[in-house]
Amino acid sequence: MHCWHGPDGILVEVITLNQRQRFKVSQYVNGRRYLLGYYGSIGAIVRHVDLADLVEVYDFPA
Repeated sequence: MHCWHGPDGILVEVITLNQRQRFKVSQYVNGRRYLLGYYGSIGAIVRHVDLADLVEVYDFPA
């Protein structure tokens, strides 16, 4: 699973929803996670975060 972290607790994940790839955008505020939306294109995410501020997170095998 790919995910990117942004400023102000923004988290962008690549998920499969109804057999289509979507970007799930959520935000952590005061220890709680709030869903901001599901988007079909990366261009729609810019209303929440500047794409240059996103940092990709890798899961390393143990």
